[in-house]
Amino acid sequence: MNLFRNTLAFCLLLTVFYSAGQTRRVIHIPDIEGYSTLKCDFHMHTVFSDGNVWPTVRVTEAWQEGLDAIAITDHIEYRPHSAEVVSDHNKSFEIAEPVAKELGIILVRGTEITRSMPPGHLNALFISDANPIDKKDVFEAIAEAHKQGAFILWNHPGWKAQQPDTTLWWEEHSRLFANKMLQCIEVFNGDEYYPEALGWAMEKKLTPFANTDAHDPIFNAGKPRTMTLVFAKSKDNEGVKEALFSGRTLAFCNNVVAGDEKLLGQLFNASLSFDEKPLNLKMKGRATVFIMNSSDISYELVLAVKGKEFEAPETITLKAGEITPVTLRGVSKEIESLEKLSMKYKVTNMLSGNGKNFEAEFSFTNF
Repeated sequence: MNLFRNTLAFCLLLTVFYSAGQTRRVIHIPDIEGYSTLKCDFHMHTVFSDGNVWPTVRVTEAWQEGLDAIAITDHIEYRPHSAEVVSDHNKSFEIAEPVAKELGIILVRGTEITRSMPPGHLNALFISDANPIDKKDVFEAIAEAHKQGAFILWNHPGWKAQQPDTTLWWEEHSRLFANKMLQCIEVFNGDEYYPEALGWAMEKKLTPFANTDAHDPIFNAGKPRTMTLVFAKSKDNEGVKEALFSGRTLAFCNNVVAGDEKLLGQLFNASLSFDEKPLNLKMKGRATVFIMNSSDISYELVLAVKGKEFEAPETITLKAGEITPVTLRGVSKEIESLEKLSMKYKVTNMLSGNGKNFEAEFSFTNF
Protein backbone atom coordinates (compact mmCIF):
# COMPACT_ATOMS: atom_id res chain seq x y z
CA MET A 1 0.00 0.00 0.00
CA ASN A 2 2.78 2.45 0.92
CA LEU A 3 4.58 1.65 -2.31
CA PHE A 4 1.46 2.39 -4.29
CA ARG A 5 0.83 5.64 -2.43
CA ASN A 6 4.38 6.74 -3.15
CA THR A 7 3.90 5.86 -6.83
CA LEU A 8 0.63 7.79 -6.96
CA ALA A 9 2.26 10.79 -5.29
CA PHE A 10 5.02 10.63 -7.90
CA CYS A 11 2.40 10.54 -10.67
CA LEU A 12 0.70 13.63 -9.29
CA LEU A 13 4.08 15.37 -9.03
CA LEU A 14 4.72 14.58 -12.68
CA THR A 15 1.36 16.10 -13.59
CA VAL A 16 2.40 19.36 -11.96
CA PHE A 17 5.83 19.18 -13.59
CA TYR A 18 4.45 18.65 -17.08
CA SER A 19 1.84 21.39 -16.81
CA ALA A 20 4.21 24.10 -15.54
CA GLY A 21 6.29 26.04 -18.05
CA GLN A 22 6.82 23.26 -20.56
CA THR A 23 7.46 23.88 -24.25
CA ARG A 24 6.20 21.95 -27.26
CA ARG A 25 8.57 20.51 -29.83
CA VAL A 26 7.63 20.72 -33.49
CA ILE A 27 7.92 17.51 -35.52
CA HIS A 28 8.54 18.40 -39.16
CA ILE A 29 6.77 15.75 -41.21
CA PRO A 30 5.03 17.27 -44.21
CA ASP A 31 1.41 17.01 -45.25
CA ILE A 32 0.70 15.09 -48.44
CA GLU A 33 -1.65 16.24 -51.16
CA GLY A 34 -5.23 16.37 -49.87
CA TYR A 35 -4.41 15.34 -46.30
CA SER A 36 -2.92 16.65 -43.07
CA THR A 37 -0.20 14.48 -41.54
CA LEU A 38 -1.04 13.84 -37.89
CA LYS A 39 1.47 12.40 -35.42
CA CYS A 40 -0.27 9.84 -33.20
CA ASP A 41 0.22 7.21 -30.49
CA PHE A 42 -2.72 4.85 -29.95
CA HIS A 43 -1.37 2.49 -27.29
CA MET A 44 -0.37 3.58 -23.76
CA HIS A 45 -1.25 2.93 -20.13
CA THR A 46 -1.87 4.74 -16.84
CA VAL A 47 -2.33 3.83 -13.17
CA PHE A 48 -5.86 2.75 -14.11
CA SER A 49 -4.27 -0.46 -15.41
CA ASP A 50 -0.56 -1.31 -15.14
CA GLY A 51 0.95 2.06 -16.04
CA ASN A 52 2.86 4.35 -13.71
CA VAL A 53 1.50 7.78 -14.64
CA TRP A 54 -1.74 9.70 -14.11
CA PRO A 55 -3.90 10.06 -17.28
CA THR A 56 -3.25 13.80 -17.60
CA VAL A 57 0.49 13.10 -17.87
CA ARG A 58 -0.14 11.12 -21.04
CA VAL A 59 -1.80 14.18 -22.56
CA THR A 60 0.86 16.67 -21.49
CA GLU A 61 3.61 14.33 -22.68
CA ALA A 62 1.93 14.14 -26.08
CA TRP A 63 1.58 17.91 -26.27
CA GLN A 64 5.20 18.46 -25.25
CA GLU A 65 6.47 15.96 -27.81
CA GLY A 66 4.51 17.42 -30.72
CA LEU A 67 1.83 14.77 -31.15
CA ASP A 68 -1.63 15.53 -32.54
CA ALA A 69 -3.67 12.53 -31.33
CA ILE A 70 -3.43 9.80 -28.70
CA ALA A 71 -5.47 7.00 -27.16
CA ILE A 72 -5.13 5.81 -23.57
CA THR A 73 -5.75 2.07 -23.76
CA ASP A 74 -5.78 0.73 -20.23
CA HIS A 75 -6.19 -3.01 -19.83
CA ILE A 76 -9.66 -4.25 -18.96
CA GLU A 77 -8.53 -7.55 -17.45
CA TYR A 78 -5.22 -6.55 -15.92
CA ARG A 79 -5.50 -3.82 -13.26
CA PRO A 80 -2.87 -4.37 -10.57
CA HIS A 81 -3.77 -1.08 -8.82
CA SER A 82 -7.52 -1.76 -8.74
CA ALA A 83 -7.68 -2.08 -4.94
CA GLU A 84 -6.32 1.45 -4.56
CA VAL A 85 -7.61 3.07 -7.78
CA VAL A 86 -11.29 2.18 -7.67
CA SER A 87 -13.10 3.12 -10.87
CA ASP A 88 -14.85 1.86 -13.95
CA HIS A 89 -13.05 1.33 -17.25
CA ASN A 90 -13.79 4.80 -18.64
CA LYS A 91 -12.15 6.79 -15.85
CA SER A 92 -8.73 7.36 -17.41
CA PHE A 93 -10.36 8.85 -20.52
CA GLU A 94 -12.65 11.05 -18.44
CA ILE A 95 -9.73 12.41 -16.41
CA ALA A 96 -7.59 13.06 -19.49
CA GLU A 97 -10.30 14.58 -21.71
CA PRO A 98 -10.45 18.14 -20.21
CA VAL A 99 -6.66 18.54 -20.45
CA ALA A 100 -6.70 17.20 -24.02
CA LYS A 101 -9.31 19.79 -25.00
CA GLU A 102 -7.30 22.55 -23.32
CA LEU A 103 -4.07 21.59 -25.12
CA GLY A 104 -5.68 20.77 -28.48
CA ILE A 105 -4.77 17.07 -28.40
CA ILE A 106 -7.20 14.73 -30.15
CA LEU A 107 -8.08 12.12 -27.51
CA VAL A 108 -9.50 8.84 -28.82
CA ARG A 109 -11.51 6.73 -26.37
CA GLY A 110 -9.99 3.27 -26.24
CA THR A 111 -9.29 0.19 -24.16
CA GLU A 112 -7.18 -2.97 -24.32
CA ILE A 113 -8.62 -6.48 -24.36
CA THR A 114 -5.84 -8.51 -22.75
CA ARG A 115 -5.80 -12.28 -23.36
CA SER A 116 -3.35 -15.09 -23.94
CA MET A 117 -2.45 -16.13 -27.48
CA PRO A 118 -4.55 -16.61 -29.47
CA PRO A 119 -5.80 -13.98 -30.11
CA GLY A 120 -3.47 -12.07 -27.75
CA HIS A 121 -3.84 -8.39 -26.86
CA LEU A 122 -6.15 -6.16 -28.88
CA ASN A 123 -6.88 -2.45 -28.63
CA ALA A 124 -10.36 -1.17 -29.39
CA LEU A 125 -10.43 2.49 -30.50
CA PHE A 126 -13.37 4.89 -30.92
CA ILE A 127 -15.54 2.96 -28.49
CA SER A 128 -18.40 4.68 -26.67
CA ASP A 129 -18.18 2.76 -23.37
CA ALA A 130 -15.43 0.41 -22.19
CA ASN A 131 -17.48 -1.19 -19.41
CA PRO A 132 -19.65 -3.54 -21.55
CA ILE A 133 -16.47 -4.85 -23.19
CA ASP A 134 -15.51 -6.43 -19.85
CA LYS A 135 -16.68 -9.96 -20.73
CA LYS A 136 -15.27 -13.38 -19.86
CA ASP A 137 -15.33 -14.74 -23.41
CA VAL A 138 -12.77 -12.92 -25.57
CA PHE A 139 -14.86 -13.12 -28.73
CA GLU A 140 -17.86 -11.70 -26.92
CA ALA A 141 -15.67 -8.84 -25.70
CA ILE A 142 -14.43 -8.16 -29.22
CA ALA A 143 -17.96 -8.43 -30.60
CA GLU A 144 -19.12 -5.80 -28.12
CA ALA A 145 -16.33 -3.46 -29.21
CA HIS A 146 -17.26 -4.09 -32.84
CA LYS A 147 -20.91 -3.35 -32.01
CA GLN A 148 -19.78 0.05 -30.73
CA GLY A 149 -18.07 0.74 -34.07
CA ALA A 150 -14.56 0.11 -32.78
CA PHE A 151 -11.40 0.11 -34.84
CA ILE A 152 -9.63 -3.02 -33.59
CA LEU A 153 -5.87 -3.44 -33.46
CA TRP A 154 -3.73 -6.52 -32.84
CA ASN A 155 -1.00 -5.37 -30.46
CA HIS A 156 2.66 -6.51 -30.57
CA PRO A 157 2.05 -9.70 -32.63
CA GLY A 158 5.69 -10.74 -32.27
CA TRP A 159 5.91 -10.17 -28.51
CA LYS A 160 8.25 -12.87 -27.17
CA ALA A 161 6.14 -13.42 -24.05
CA GLN A 162 3.33 -14.73 -26.26
CA GLN A 163 5.11 -15.88 -29.45
CA PRO A 164 8.64 -16.77 -28.29
CA ASP A 165 9.81 -18.72 -31.35
CA THR A 166 7.80 -17.76 -34.45
CA THR A 167 5.39 -14.92 -35.13
CA LEU A 168 2.26 -16.70 -36.34
CA TRP A 169 -1.08 -15.68 -37.78
CA TRP A 170 -3.61 -17.88 -35.97
CA GLU A 171 -6.96 -19.28 -37.07
CA GLU A 172 -8.57 -16.99 -34.49
CA HIS A 173 -7.16 -13.95 -36.32
CA SER A 174 -8.59 -15.25 -39.59
CA ARG A 175 -11.96 -15.53 -37.85
CA LEU A 176 -11.77 -11.97 -36.58
CA PHE A 177 -10.55 -10.65 -39.92
CA ALA A 178 -13.31 -12.43 -41.86
CA ASN A 179 -15.92 -10.89 -39.55
CA LYS A 180 -14.46 -7.37 -39.88
CA MET A 181 -13.36 -7.40 -36.25
CA LEU A 182 -9.67 -6.82 -37.02
CA GLN A 183 -8.67 -3.74 -39.00
CA CYS A 184 -5.13 -3.04 -37.89
CA ILE A 185 -1.83 -4.49 -36.71
CA GLU A 186 1.18 -3.07 -34.86
CA VAL A 187 4.27 -3.13 -37.06
CA PHE A 188 6.31 -1.40 -34.35
CA ASN A 189 5.69 -1.62 -30.60
CA GLY A 190 8.09 0.56 -28.64
CA ASP A 191 11.43 -0.12 -30.35
CA GLU A 192 10.45 -3.61 -31.57
CA TYR A 193 9.83 -4.27 -35.27
CA TYR A 194 7.70 -7.19 -36.50
CA PRO A 195 8.46 -7.81 -40.21
CA GLU A 196 5.78 -10.51 -40.42
CA ALA A 197 3.20 -7.97 -39.26
CA LEU A 198 4.18 -5.57 -42.05
CA GLY A 199 3.83 -8.43 -44.54
CA TRP A 200 0.33 -9.24 -43.26
CA ALA A 201 -0.62 -5.56 -43.27
CA MET A 202 0.27 -5.22 -46.94
CA GLU A 203 -1.18 -8.62 -47.94
CA LYS A 204 -4.49 -8.27 -46.08
CA LYS A 205 -4.77 -4.47 -46.27
CA LEU A 206 -4.61 -4.09 -42.50
CA THR A 207 -3.80 -0.57 -41.32
CA PRO A 208 -0.15 -0.47 -40.11
CA PHE A 209 0.49 1.10 -36.70
CA ALA A 210 3.47 2.09 -34.56
CA ASN A 211 2.87 2.85 -30.88
CA THR A 212 4.92 3.27 -27.71
CA ASP A 213 2.85 0.96 -25.46
CA ALA A 214 4.14 3.29 -22.75
CA HIS A 215 3.76 2.31 -19.09
CA ASP A 216 6.34 4.62 -17.51
CA PRO A 217 6.86 8.35 -18.05
CA ILE A 218 8.21 9.17 -21.50
CA PHE A 219 11.44 11.15 -21.67
CA ASN A 220 12.83 11.11 -25.20
CA ALA A 221 16.29 12.57 -25.68
CA GLY A 222 16.02 14.62 -28.85
CA LYS A 223 14.36 12.07 -31.11
CA PRO A 224 10.70 11.69 -32.09
CA ARG A 225 8.92 8.86 -30.29
CA THR A 226 7.53 5.78 -31.99
CA MET A 227 4.27 6.91 -33.62
CA THR A 228 1.67 6.35 -36.31
CA LEU A 229 1.51 8.92 -39.10
CA VAL A 230 -2.15 9.44 -39.98
CA PHE A 231 -3.15 11.19 -43.20
CA ALA A 232 -6.45 12.80 -42.29
CA LYS A 233 -9.01 14.95 -44.09
CA SER A 234 -9.64 16.91 -40.89
CA LYS A 235 -7.79 17.44 -37.62
CA ASP A 236 -10.39 15.98 -35.28
CA ASN A 237 -11.68 12.67 -33.94
CA GLU A 238 -13.80 11.98 -37.02
CA GLY A 239 -10.92 12.81 -39.34
CA VAL A 240 -8.64 10.38 -37.53
CA LYS A 241 -11.30 7.66 -37.49
CA GLU A 242 -12.01 7.99 -41.22
CA ALA A 243 -8.29 7.86 -42.04
CA LEU A 244 -7.71 4.73 -39.92
CA PHE A 245 -10.63 2.82 -41.40
CA SER A 246 -9.42 3.88 -44.87
CA GLY A 247 -5.90 2.59 -44.13
CA ARG A 248 -4.11 5.93 -44.60
CA THR A 249 -1.27 5.47 -42.12
CA LEU A 250 2.44 4.85 -42.01
CA ALA A 251 4.32 3.36 -39.06
CA PHE A 252 7.33 5.35 -37.81
CA CYS A 253 10.06 4.19 -35.42
CA ASN A 254 13.74 5.11 -35.03
CA ASN A 255 13.88 6.90 -38.41
CA VAL A 256 12.23 3.96 -40.22
CA VAL A 257 8.90 4.41 -42.02
CA ALA A 258 6.79 1.41 -43.02
CA GLY A 259 3.57 0.89 -44.92
CA ASP A 260 1.84 1.32 -48.25
CA GLU A 261 4.18 2.04 -51.16
CA LYS A 262 2.00 4.85 -52.55
CA LEU A 263 1.89 6.67 -49.21
CA LEU A 264 5.64 6.20 -48.76
CA GLY A 265 6.18 7.82 -52.14
CA GLN A 266 3.89 10.74 -51.37
CA LEU A 267 5.64 11.39 -48.06
CA PHE A 268 9.11 11.05 -49.60
CA ASN A 269 8.31 13.45 -52.44
CA ALA A 270 6.63 15.95 -50.10
CA SER A 271 9.78 15.99 -47.94
CA LEU A 272 12.18 16.95 -50.73
CA SER A 273 12.73 19.89 -53.04
CA PHE A 274 15.47 21.04 -55.43
CA ASP A 275 16.15 23.73 -57.98
CA GLU A 276 14.80 22.53 -61.34
CA LYS A 277 17.08 24.61 -63.54
CA PRO A 278 18.82 22.62 -66.33
CA LEU A 279 22.03 20.83 -65.34
CA ASN A 280 23.70 21.05 -68.79
CA LEU A 281 25.64 17.85 -68.04
CA LYS A 282 27.97 16.76 -70.85
CA MET A 283 30.43 13.93 -71.34
CA LYS A 284 33.28 14.13 -68.80
CA GLY A 285 31.48 17.01 -67.14
CA ARG A 286 30.03 17.35 -63.65
CA ALA A 287 26.79 18.80 -62.34
CA THR A 288 25.50 19.11 -58.80
CA VAL A 289 21.91 19.05 -57.58
CA PHE A 290 21.21 20.45 -54.11
CA ILE A 291 18.36 18.50 -52.50
CA MET A 292 16.56 20.02 -49.51
CA ASN A 293 14.97 17.62 -47.01
CA SER A 294 12.46 19.65 -45.01
CA SER A 295 11.30 16.72 -42.86
CA ASP A 296 12.63 15.29 -39.58
CA ILE A 297 13.22 11.96 -41.32
CA SER A 298 16.71 11.31 -42.72
CA TYR A 299 16.46 9.20 -45.87
CA GLU A 300 19.08 6.54 -46.62
CA LEU A 301 19.45 5.81 -50.35
CA VAL A 302 21.25 3.07 -52.25
CA LEU A 303 21.51 3.22 -56.05
CA ALA A 304 19.18 0.62 -57.56
CA VAL A 305 19.78 1.11 -61.30
CA LYS A 306 23.05 2.38 -62.76
CA GLY A 307 22.81 4.74 -65.72
CA LYS A 308 24.80 4.23 -68.91
CA GLU A 309 25.14 7.89 -69.79
CA PHE A 310 26.12 9.30 -66.38
CA GLU A 311 27.37 8.19 -62.96
CA ALA A 312 25.49 8.92 -59.73
CA PRO A 313 26.55 8.30 -56.11
CA GLU A 314 26.19 4.69 -54.94
CA THR A 315 24.76 5.89 -51.62
CA ILE A 316 23.17 9.13 -50.49
CA THR A 317 22.01 10.28 -47.07
CA LEU A 318 19.43 13.06 -47.26
CA LYS A 319 19.75 14.35 -43.72
CA ALA A 320 16.72 15.72 -41.88
CA GLY A 321 16.40 19.47 -42.20
CA GLU A 322 19.51 19.83 -44.37
CA ILE A 323 20.54 20.45 -47.97
CA THR A 324 22.55 17.61 -49.54
CA PRO A 325 24.67 18.09 -52.70
CA VAL A 326 24.39 15.23 -55.20
CA THR A 327 27.00 15.28 -57.94
CA LEU A 328 26.52 13.56 -61.32
CA ARG A 329 29.28 12.87 -63.86
CA GLY A 330 28.80 12.42 -67.60
CA VAL A 331 30.44 9.25 -68.96
CA SER A 332 28.95 8.91 -72.44
CA LYS A 333 28.44 11.13 -75.49
CA GLU A 334 24.73 10.21 -75.39
CA ILE A 335 24.34 12.36 -72.25
CA GLU A 336 24.33 15.44 -74.47
CA SER A 337 21.11 14.32 -76.19
CA LEU A 338 19.15 13.64 -73.01
CA GLU A 339 16.60 16.23 -71.94
CA LYS A 340 15.95 14.41 -68.64
CA LEU A 341 18.27 12.50 -66.33
CA SER A 342 16.56 9.78 -64.29
CA MET A 343 17.93 7.87 -61.28
CA LYS A 344 16.33 5.14 -59.20
CA TYR A 345 17.31 4.59 -55.56
CA LYS A 346 16.24 2.08 -52.95
CA VAL A 347 15.29 3.94 -49.75
CA THR A 348 16.57 1.53 -47.13
CA ASN A 349 14.68 3.10 -44.20
CA MET A 350 11.33 3.04 -46.00
CA LEU A 351 9.76 -0.43 -45.81
CA SER A 352 6.96 -1.39 -48.20
CA GLY A 353 6.69 -5.01 -47.10
CA ASN A 354 8.52 -7.82 -45.37
CA GLY A 355 12.01 -7.56 -46.90
CA LYS A 356 10.92 -4.87 -49.38
CA ASN A 357 12.05 -1.26 -49.68
CA PHE A 358 10.40 1.68 -51.37
CA GLU A 359 12.20 2.72 -54.57
CA ALA A 360 12.38 6.41 -55.37
CA GLU A 361 12.94 7.82 -58.83
CA PHE A 362 14.56 11.21 -59.39
CA SER A 363 14.21 13.11 -62.64
CA PHE A 364 16.33 16.19 -63.38
CA THR A 365 16.18 18.49 -66.40
CA ASN A 366 19.43 18.32 -68.35
CA PHE A 367 18.95 20.67 -71.33
